[in-house]
Amino acid sequence: MLKKLYPHDQIQKYLLIDMIAIVVLIYKVSITNGAIGYPGQFLLVILYLLCFYICLWHKDWRLSAASFAGCLILMLLAVYVDKWMLLFGFIFADLLGRAERKLDLGIGIIGIAVMYILFGLLTADSLFAMIKTLHFPFMIVQMLLPLVIFISTKANVLQEELDTANAQLILEKERQRIARDLHDTLGQTLTMIKLKSELTKRLIEKDADKAKQELDDILNTSRLALKQVRELVSEMKFVSIEEEIGQTQKVLQTAGIAMIHNKQEKLPLLSNVAETMLALSIREAITNIVKHSNAKRCTFTQFEKNGEYCFQVMDDGNGQIREGKGNGIQSMKERIEMLQGEVEIHSNPHGGSVITLRVPIHVNGRRRLSD
Repeated sequence: MLKKLYPHDQIQKYLLIDMIAIVVLIYKVSITNGAIGYPGQFLLVILYLLCFYICLWHKDWRLSAASFAGCLILMLLAVYVDKWMLLFGFIFADLLGRAERKLDLGIGIIGIAVMYILFGLLTADSLFAMIKTLHFPFMIVQMLLPLVIFISTKANVLQEELDTANAQLILEKERQRIARDLHDTLGQTLTMIKLKSELTKRLIEKDADKAKQELDDILNTSRLALKQVRELVSEMKFVSIEEEIGQTQKVLQTAGIAMIHNKQEKLPLLSNVAETMLALSIREAITNIVKHSNAKRCTFTQFEKNGEYCFQVMDDGNGQIREGKGNGIQSMKERIEMLQGEVEIHSNPHGGSVITLRVPIHVNGRRRLSD
Protein backbone atom coordinates (compact mmCIF):
# COMPACT_ATOMS: atom_id res chain seq x y z
CA MET A 1 0.00 0.00 0.00
CA LEU A 2 2.78 2.45 0.92
CA LYS A 3 4.54 1.84 -2.41
CA LYS A 4 1.40 3.06 -4.21
CA LEU A 5 1.40 6.32 -2.23
CA TYR A 6 5.15 6.94 -2.25
CA PRO A 7 7.85 5.83 -4.77
CA HIS A 8 9.49 2.72 -3.35
CA ASP A 9 12.96 3.77 -4.53
CA GLN A 10 12.73 6.95 -2.40
CA ILE A 11 11.19 5.52 0.77
CA GLN A 12 14.46 4.89 2.57
CA LYS A 13 16.01 8.31 1.85
CA TYR A 14 13.18 10.81 1.69
CA LEU A 15 9.96 9.48 3.27
CA LEU A 16 10.80 10.52 6.84
CA ILE A 17 11.92 14.02 5.80
CA ASP A 18 8.86 14.60 3.63
CA MET A 19 6.53 13.32 6.35
CA ILE A 20 8.05 15.67 8.93
CA ALA A 21 7.80 18.63 6.53
CA ILE A 22 4.12 17.95 5.78
CA VAL A 23 3.23 17.52 9.47
CA VAL A 24 4.97 20.79 10.38
CA LEU A 25 3.23 22.61 7.51
CA ILE A 26 -0.23 21.38 8.51
CA TYR A 27 0.46 22.14 12.18
CA LYS A 28 1.59 25.70 11.41
CA VAL A 29 -1.50 26.37 9.29
CA SER A 30 -3.73 24.86 12.00
CA ILE A 31 -2.53 27.18 14.76
CA THR A 32 -2.40 30.35 12.65
CA ASN A 33 -5.57 32.17 11.62
CA GLY A 34 -4.36 34.28 8.72
CA ALA A 35 -6.04 36.96 6.65
CA ILE A 36 -7.81 34.44 4.40
CA GLY A 37 -9.14 32.32 7.27
CA TYR A 38 -8.87 28.60 7.93
CA PRO A 39 -10.89 27.45 4.88
CA GLY A 40 -8.65 29.38 2.52
CA GLN A 41 -5.49 28.25 4.30
CA PHE A 42 -6.40 24.56 4.21
CA LEU A 43 -7.43 24.87 0.56
CA LEU A 44 -3.92 26.15 -0.21
CA VAL A 45 -2.42 23.27 1.81
CA ILE A 46 -4.46 20.74 -0.19
CA LEU A 47 -3.27 22.33 -3.45
CA TYR A 48 0.31 22.29 -2.12
CA LEU A 49 0.06 18.56 -1.33
CA LEU A 50 -1.37 17.91 -4.81
CA CYS A 51 1.60 19.70 -6.42
CA PHE A 52 3.98 17.80 -4.13
CA TYR A 53 2.41 14.46 -5.10
CA ILE A 54 2.73 15.22 -8.82
CA CYS A 55 6.41 16.21 -8.38
CA LEU A 56 7.01 13.04 -6.39
CA TRP A 57 5.91 10.70 -9.18
CA HIS A 58 7.00 12.53 -12.34
CA LYS A 59 10.30 13.77 -13.78
CA ASP A 60 9.05 15.38 -17.02
CA TRP A 61 7.19 18.66 -17.73
CA ARG A 62 4.68 17.82 -15.00
CA LEU A 63 7.46 18.15 -12.44
CA SER A 64 8.38 21.68 -13.51
CA ALA A 65 4.74 22.76 -13.83
CA ALA A 66 3.73 21.36 -10.45
CA SER A 67 6.79 22.79 -8.69
CA PHE A 68 6.13 26.24 -10.25
CA ALA A 69 2.52 26.10 -9.05
CA GLY A 70 3.61 24.81 -5.65
CA CYS A 71 6.01 27.73 -5.22
CA LEU A 72 3.18 30.19 -5.95
CA ILE A 73 1.03 28.45 -3.33
CA LEU A 74 3.86 28.73 -0.79
CA MET A 75 4.16 32.42 -1.64
CA LEU A 76 0.46 32.91 -0.79
CA LEU A 77 0.86 30.97 2.45
CA ALA A 78 3.89 33.12 3.32
CA VAL A 79 1.96 36.33 2.65
CA TYR A 80 -1.28 35.39 4.45
CA VAL A 81 -0.16 32.88 7.12
CA ASP A 82 3.57 33.02 7.98
CA LYS A 83 6.55 34.37 6.05
CA TRP A 84 8.67 31.33 6.92
CA MET A 85 6.42 29.16 4.79
CA LEU A 86 8.90 30.00 2.03
CA LEU A 87 11.33 27.52 3.61
CA PHE A 88 9.13 24.67 2.37
CA GLY A 89 10.45 25.58 -1.07
CA PHE A 90 13.38 23.30 -0.21
CA ILE A 91 11.03 20.36 -0.80
CA PHE A 92 10.41 21.42 -4.39
CA ALA A 93 14.09 22.33 -4.84
CA ASP A 94 15.06 18.78 -3.89
CA LEU A 95 12.44 17.25 -6.20
CA LEU A 96 13.55 19.47 -9.10
CA GLY A 97 17.04 17.98 -8.91
CA ARG A 98 15.59 14.71 -10.22
CA ALA A 99 14.31 16.30 -13.46
CA GLU A 100 15.21 14.53 -16.69
CA ARG A 101 15.61 17.66 -18.83
CA LYS A 102 17.49 20.91 -18.24
CA LEU A 103 14.45 22.85 -19.48
CA ASP A 104 12.24 21.44 -16.71
CA LEU A 105 15.00 22.13 -14.21
CA GLY A 106 15.25 25.76 -15.38
CA ILE A 107 11.48 26.34 -15.22
CA GLY A 108 11.39 25.01 -11.67
CA ILE A 109 14.27 27.25 -10.58
CA ILE A 110 12.49 30.25 -12.12
CA GLY A 111 9.43 29.29 -10.06
CA ILE A 112 11.50 29.51 -6.87
CA ALA A 113 12.81 32.94 -7.87
CA VAL A 114 9.29 34.16 -8.73
CA MET A 115 8.06 32.95 -5.33
CA TYR A 116 10.55 35.13 -3.44
CA ILE A 117 10.25 38.11 -5.79
CA LEU A 118 6.45 38.22 -5.50
CA PHE A 119 6.69 37.82 -1.74
CA GLY A 120 9.09 40.75 -1.58
CA LEU A 121 6.86 42.93 -3.74
CA LEU A 122 3.74 42.14 -1.70
CA THR A 123 5.23 42.45 1.79
CA ALA A 124 8.07 44.98 1.52
CA ASP A 125 8.26 48.58 0.43
CA SER A 126 10.67 47.56 -2.33
CA LEU A 127 12.14 44.43 -3.81
CA PHE A 128 15.61 45.39 -2.59
CA ALA A 129 14.39 45.39 1.01
CA MET A 130 14.17 41.62 0.87
CA ILE A 131 17.89 41.40 0.06
CA LYS A 132 18.65 42.63 3.57
CA THR A 133 16.62 39.80 5.15
CA LEU A 134 17.38 36.11 5.65
CA HIS A 135 14.99 35.28 2.82
CA PHE A 136 17.57 36.29 0.24
CA PRO A 137 20.27 33.69 1.13
CA PHE A 138 17.52 31.06 1.47
CA MET A 139 16.36 31.94 -2.05
CA ILE A 140 19.91 31.56 -3.43
CA VAL A 141 20.36 28.18 -1.73
CA GLN A 142 16.97 26.90 -2.98
CA MET A 143 17.86 27.96 -6.53
CA LEU A 144 21.29 26.29 -6.40
CA LEU A 145 20.14 23.07 -4.71
CA PRO A 146 18.38 21.63 -7.82
CA LEU A 147 21.49 22.28 -9.91
CA VAL A 148 23.72 20.49 -7.41
CA ILE A 149 21.39 17.48 -7.20
CA PHE A 150 20.95 17.38 -10.99
CA ILE A 151 24.71 17.44 -11.64
CA SER A 152 25.36 14.87 -8.91
CA THR A 153 22.68 12.53 -10.30
CA LYS A 154 24.08 12.80 -13.83
CA ALA A 155 27.59 12.13 -12.49
CA ASN A 156 26.35 8.99 -10.69
CA VAL A 157 24.64 7.77 -13.87
CA LEU A 158 27.82 8.31 -15.87
CA GLN A 159 29.83 6.49 -13.21
CA GLU A 160 27.39 3.59 -13.33
CA GLU A 161 27.72 3.43 -17.12
CA LEU A 162 31.50 3.55 -16.77
CA ASP A 163 31.46 0.72 -14.25
CA THR A 164 29.29 -1.34 -16.59
CA ALA A 165 31.66 -0.66 -19.48
CA ASN A 166 34.65 -1.64 -17.32
CA ALA A 167 32.93 -4.89 -16.32
CA GLN A 168 32.30 -5.65 -19.99
CA LEU A 169 35.94 -4.84 -20.75
CA ILE A 170 37.07 -7.27 -18.07
CA LEU A 171 34.87 -9.99 -19.53
CA GLU A 172 36.17 -9.24 -23.02
CA LYS A 173 39.77 -9.52 -21.83
CA GLU A 174 38.93 -12.82 -20.19
CA ARG A 175 37.41 -14.04 -23.47
CA GLN A 176 40.58 -13.02 -25.29
CA ARG A 177 42.69 -14.84 -22.73
CA ILE A 178 40.59 -17.98 -23.07
CA ALA A 179 40.81 -17.80 -26.87
CA ARG A 180 44.59 -17.37 -26.63
CA ASP A 181 44.91 -20.32 -24.26
CA LEU A 182 42.77 -22.48 -26.51
CA HIS A 183 44.90 -21.58 -29.51
CA ASP A 184 48.23 -22.04 -27.73
CA THR A 185 47.46 -25.25 -25.86
CA LEU A 186 44.44 -27.16 -27.07
CA GLY A 187 44.94 -26.13 -30.72
CA GLN A 188 48.41 -27.59 -30.82
CA THR A 189 47.25 -30.84 -29.19
CA LEU A 190 44.35 -31.29 -31.62
CA THR A 191 46.66 -30.67 -34.56
CA MET A 192 48.88 -33.45 -33.28
CA ILE A 193 45.90 -35.81 -33.02
CA LYS A 194 44.90 -34.95 -36.59
CA LEU A 195 48.38 -35.66 -37.96
CA LYS A 196 48.72 -38.92 -36.07
CA SER A 197 45.27 -40.04 -37.23
CA GLU A 198 46.23 -39.46 -40.86
CA LEU A 199 49.48 -41.35 -40.33
CA THR A 200 47.65 -44.27 -38.68
CA LYS A 201 45.23 -44.44 -41.57
CA ARG A 202 48.14 -44.93 -43.96
CA LEU A 203 49.91 -47.49 -41.72
CA ILE A 204 46.93 -49.65 -40.80
CA GLU A 205 47.41 -51.95 -43.83
CA LYS A 206 51.19 -51.66 -44.21
CA ASP A 207 52.44 -51.93 -40.60
CA ALA A 208 49.82 -53.00 -38.05
CA ASP A 209 52.23 -52.85 -35.09
CA LYS A 210 53.29 -49.33 -35.97
CA ALA A 211 49.65 -48.33 -36.47
CA LYS A 212 48.80 -49.73 -33.03
CA GLN A 213 51.61 -47.69 -31.49
CA GLU A 214 50.28 -44.57 -33.18
CA LEU A 215 46.78 -45.32 -31.87
CA ASP A 216 48.20 -45.53 -28.34
CA ASP A 217 49.85 -42.13 -28.89
CA ILE A 218 46.52 -40.72 -30.13
CA LEU A 219 44.80 -42.05 -26.99
CA ASN A 220 47.40 -40.47 -24.70
CA THR A 221 47.24 -37.20 -26.62
CA SER A 222 43.44 -37.21 -26.36
CA ARG A 223 43.72 -37.62 -22.61
CA LEU A 224 46.11 -34.67 -22.55
CA ALA A 225 43.60 -32.59 -24.52
CA LEU A 226 40.84 -33.50 -22.07
CA LYS A 227 43.10 -32.47 -19.18
CA GLN A 228 43.85 -29.16 -20.87
CA VAL A 229 40.13 -28.48 -21.35
CA ARG A 230 39.47 -29.17 -17.68
CA GLU A 231 42.27 -26.81 -16.67
CA LEU A 232 40.92 -24.04 -18.90
CA VAL A 233 37.39 -24.48 -17.55
CA SER A 234 38.65 -24.43 -13.95
CA GLU A 235 40.37 -21.11 -14.60
CA MET A 236 37.12 -19.65 -16.00
CA LYS A 237 34.96 -20.35 -12.94
CA PHE A 238 34.38 -18.06 -9.95
CA VAL A 239 37.17 -18.10 -7.37
CA SER A 240 36.37 -16.83 -3.88
CA ILE A 241 38.97 -15.12 -1.73
CA GLU A 242 38.28 -17.43 1.21
CA GLU A 243 38.83 -20.53 -0.95
CA GLU A 244 42.02 -19.03 -2.31
CA ILE A 245 43.29 -18.26 1.19
CA GLY A 246 42.59 -21.86 2.23
CA GLN A 247 44.52 -23.18 -0.77
CA THR A 248 47.31 -20.67 -0.15
CA GLN A 249 47.71 -21.89 3.42
CA LYS A 250 48.45 -25.38 2.11
CA VAL A 251 50.98 -24.03 -0.40
CA LEU A 252 52.78 -21.97 2.24
CA GLN A 253 52.78 -24.88 4.67
CA THR A 254 54.36 -27.11 2.04
CA ALA A 255 56.99 -24.42 1.42
CA GLY A 256 57.74 -24.17 5.15
CA ILE A 257 56.27 -20.65 5.48
CA ALA A 258 54.05 -19.83 8.45
CA MET A 259 50.83 -17.92 7.67
CA ILE A 260 49.08 -15.27 9.80
CA HIS A 261 45.65 -14.04 8.72
CA ASN A 262 44.15 -10.77 10.02
CA LYS A 263 40.66 -9.85 8.82
CA GLN A 264 38.47 -6.86 9.54
CA GLU A 265 34.93 -7.75 10.60
CA LYS A 266 31.99 -7.14 8.25
CA LEU A 267 33.90 -6.52 5.06
CA PRO A 268 31.76 -5.38 2.10
CA LEU A 269 30.83 -7.86 -0.62
CA LEU A 270 32.58 -7.74 -3.98
CA SER A 271 31.13 -8.66 -7.35
CA ASN A 272 31.98 -12.14 -8.70
CA VAL A 273 34.32 -10.64 -11.31
CA ALA A 274 36.10 -8.41 -8.77
CA GLU A 275 36.49 -11.19 -6.20
CA THR A 276 37.79 -13.63 -8.81
CA MET A 277 40.34 -11.11 -10.12
CA LEU A 278 41.46 -10.28 -6.60
CA ALA A 279 41.74 -13.97 -5.65
CA LEU A 280 43.85 -14.71 -8.75
CA SER A 281 46.07 -11.72 -7.93
CA ILE A 282 46.58 -13.09 -4.41
CA ARG A 283 47.61 -16.38 -6.02
CA GLU A 284 50.20 -14.55 -8.13
CA ALA A 285 51.54 -12.72 -5.07
CA ILE A 286 51.92 -15.92 -3.08
CA THR A 287 53.59 -17.68 -6.02
CA ASN A 288 56.20 -14.92 -6.09
CA ILE A 289 56.79 -15.14 -2.37
CA VAL A 290 57.28 -18.91 -2.50
CA LYS A 291 59.63 -18.70 -5.50
CA HIS A 292 61.72 -15.64 -4.75
CA SER A 293 61.46 -14.38 -1.15
CA ASN A 294 63.00 -17.16 1.02
CA ALA A 295 60.52 -16.03 3.67
CA LYS A 296 59.70 -17.86 6.89
CA ARG A 297 56.47 -16.04 7.67
CA CYS A 298 53.70 -14.43 5.61
CA THR A 299 50.93 -12.19 6.95
CA PHE A 300 47.58 -11.56 5.22
CA THR A 301 45.50 -8.52 6.20
CA GLN A 302 42.02 -7.84 4.81
CA PHE A 303 40.46 -4.44 5.52
CA GLU A 304 38.39 -1.59 4.10
CA LYS A 305 39.84 1.90 3.80
CA ASN A 306 38.69 5.05 1.99
CA GLY A 307 36.00 3.22 0.03
CA GLU A 308 38.41 0.50 -1.12
CA TYR A 309 38.66 -3.22 -0.41
CA CYS A 310 42.30 -3.81 0.56
CA PHE A 311 44.27 -7.04 0.75
CA GLN A 312 47.82 -6.79 2.05
CA VAL A 313 50.44 -9.53 1.81
CA MET A 314 53.57 -9.04 3.92
CA ASP A 315 56.55 -11.40 4.21
CA ASP A 316 59.83 -11.41 6.14
CA GLY A 317 61.99 -12.62 3.25
CA ASN A 318 64.81 -11.05 1.26
CA GLY A 319 62.71 -8.29 -0.30
CA GLN A 320 63.32 -9.55 -3.84
CA ILE A 321 59.69 -9.36 -4.93
CA ARG A 322 59.81 -7.02 -7.89
CA GLU A 323 58.58 -6.68 -11.42
CA GLY A 324 60.17 -8.89 -14.00
CA LYS A 325 59.51 -11.41 -16.71
CA GLY A 326 57.90 -14.60 -15.60
CA ASN A 327 57.15 -13.61 -12.00
CA GLY A 328 53.48 -12.70 -12.57
CA ILE A 329 53.65 -9.20 -11.08
CA GLN A 330 52.61 -7.60 -14.36
CA SER A 331 49.69 -10.00 -14.71
CA MET A 332 48.60 -9.16 -11.18
CA LYS A 333 48.73 -5.43 -11.92
CA GLU A 334 46.73 -5.82 -15.12
CA ARG A 335 43.94 -7.67 -13.28
CA ILE A 336 43.68 -5.05 -10.53
CA GLU A 337 43.87 -2.14 -12.98
CA MET A 338 40.94 -3.61 -14.92
CA LEU A 339 38.95 -3.19 -11.69
CA GLN A 340 40.10 0.46 -11.44
CA GLY A 341 42.27 -0.54 -8.52
CA GLU A 342 45.99 -0.38 -7.89
CA VAL A 343 48.86 -2.53 -6.68
CA GLU A 344 51.51 -1.19 -4.31
CA ILE A 345 54.80 -3.06 -3.83
CA HIS A 346 57.45 -1.81 -1.43
CA SER A 347 60.02 -3.05 1.02
CA ASN A 348 59.12 -3.95 4.58
CA PRO A 349 61.18 -1.87 7.07
CA HIS A 350 61.63 -5.02 9.16
CA GLY A 351 62.77 -7.07 6.16
CA GLY A 352 60.86 -8.58 3.30
CA SER A 353 58.22 -7.08 1.03
CA VAL A 354 54.71 -5.69 1.30
CA ILE A 355 52.17 -6.13 -1.54
CA THR A 356 48.92 -4.19 -1.18
CA LEU A 357 45.99 -4.79 -3.53
CA ARG A 358 43.33 -2.06 -3.57
CA VAL A 359 39.95 -2.49 -5.31
CA PRO A 360 37.17 0.17 -5.24
CA ILE A 361 33.94 -0.87 -3.56
CA HIS A 362 30.76 -0.48 -5.59
CA VAL A 363 27.23 -0.34 -4.18
CA ASN A 364 24.31 -0.89 -6.55
CA GLY A 365 26.64 -0.47 -9.45
CA ARG A 366 28.12 2.78 -8.16
CA ARG A 367 31.46 3.38 -6.60
CA ARG A 368 31.15 4.01 -2.88
CA LEU A 369 32.79 7.18 -1.64
CA SER A 370 35.06 7.20 1.37
CA ASP A 371 33.53 8.07 4.72
